[in-house]
Amino acid sequence: MRGLGASGSFESSRSLQTKLYELNWLLIALIMLIGMVGVVMIYSATDGIWTQGAMQHMVRIGVCALIMLIVALIDIRVWYNLAYPAYAGALLLLIAVEFFGISVNGSQRWVDLGFMRLQPSEIMKPAIVMAIARYYHDLPDWRVSRISGLAGGALLIVLPMALILRQPDLGTSLLLAATGIAIVFLSGVNWRVIGGAALGAVIAIPLFFRFGLKEYQRARIWTFLDPSRDPTGASYHITQSKIALGSGGVNGKGFMNGTQRQGDYVPENRTDFIFTVIGEEFGLIGSLLTIGIYMAVIALCIWLAWQCKNAFSKLLILGLTTTFTLYIFINLGMVMGLAPVVGVPLPLISYGGTVILAVMGGFGLILSAHLHRNVELPRTYQ
Repeated sequence: MRGLGASGSFESSRSLQTKLYELNWLLIALIMLIGMVGVVMIYSATDGIWTQGAMQHMVRIGVCALIMLIVALIDIRVWYNLAYPAYAGALLLLIAVEFFGISVNGSQRWVDLGFMRLQPSEIMKPAIVMAIARYYHDLPDWRVSRISGLAGGALLIVLPMALILRQPDLGTSLLLAATGIAIVFLSGVNWRVIGGAALGAVIAIPLFFRFGLKEYQRARIWTFLDPSRDPTGASYHITQSKIALGSGGVNGKGFMNGTQRQGDYVPENRTDFIFTVIGEEFGLIGSLLTIGIYMAVIALCIWLAWQCKNAFSKLLILGLTTTFTLYIFINLGMVMGLAPVVGVPLPLISYGGTVILAVMGGFGLILSAHLHRNVELPRTYQ
């Protein structure tokens, strides 16, 4: 048994070797497998030119894997104490984008650090989960469904959303909102609040569509509803993506034999639309195997969450798993024409540095929460 005192002393006395042994290596292996799928598919998407993304992706996966292990070995109490500072730091980076950000394709989302371009909105994804998890860990149960309790959680969500919408990046803004709402739901908010929020959303969505979206964002939604309206313009991405996926059939055309890829018919096929390369070259079987690996990761993370004894660790794991799941479903929905086109990559497979850092850093937090699952954290009642 590990009581409060015994838990703290036992956790502190464990050696590095013991902690490494107790890490969930199945989760780590699945994460690395997905990363290697990304290396192979980027290599194919760039016509076998190793230096046009595949090599960089492999290096990033390796470096971020080391960062993930370091994060995992740090005591969960450290991450509990750093939850609000991490959120504040990510918020400051988002503010920095307003003044020093770099514009690419009409979007101002990056800060140039010299050695790399950092996308603060990706850093905010794990940071907001840490902050909301701590907020609801500390909040007394009787305040979870009160206006005073809900207001604090809403403020943590709205501040970064407003800054990210200005970049503009609707996909990431909605992803942050969905993650935050999921954590609020998991914290035990009552069903009357959920029903009221659902009614408010039904009223707000048409107003947001009319007054909150830019013209090109509305065009994407109309295109989603009617892909045939502009096949050579706004509908081009979705049309070509469907052709690539459908042409793969059951078994696919074979590695590096995709004709849609070779003709560069699908834009962004090493980033947001990389799943089309998987579908065309490895068919339905390869697509389902890829989705199956993702589902195994999600199921394993949920299982790890229920083993944790404190609310912060549970909400942290479930919140980060929600973010990871939304990445997958939004990207796949977009590629298959089941969702509007938004800038959400396929995690660990799509090419991109900050996304890999944020996702693998998040898995480091998940591993840390599980490794220190018997630690009892204090509750600073608010």
